[in-house]
Amino acid sequence: MYEWMKFLHLGAGVIWLGGMTLLVFVLRPVVVRRMAAPERLTLMSDVLSRFFRIVWFSIVLLWASGFWIFSVSDMSLAPRGWHVMLGIGVLMSAIFAHIWFSPFKRLTLSVSNSDWPSAGRALIQIHPLVLINLVLGWSAVAAVLVWR
Repeated sequence: MYEWMKFLHLGAGVIWLGGMTLLVFVLRPVVVRRMAAPERLTLMSDVLSRFFRIVWFSIVLLWASGFWIFSVSDMSLAPRGWHVMLGIGVLMSAIFAHIWFSPFKRLTLSVSNSDWPSAGRALIQIHPLVLINLVLGWSAVAAVLVWR
């Protein structure tokens, strides 16, 4: 059972980190360079809507599998990296919840109302938060691998 929980935990993390990497380093630069604001903002709103639903599912899997792994482990013997990962996971989840309930909500509302300047401002607010979560996510991976 432990190996399955570890698999779910790693899979959910890979999906979240991989999706952020794709968005930040591949999709965003291309659409900024090639698309006008209405098309770009509509596309990014649609892509983020689909991806963020997957992120919610990944977060549920990460927390459920992580809690299960912690529950069957002796916490006093758990590697320090696990504790660091837990703290980073709390922070990443909070940042994502902020993205979802604040700038992303404004983005989708602005796009549905064809308010392109407001949609652009909302998307600009999302970008650095996703970058922060990307760095935090890789920091959690590094902490678990390095801090034993």
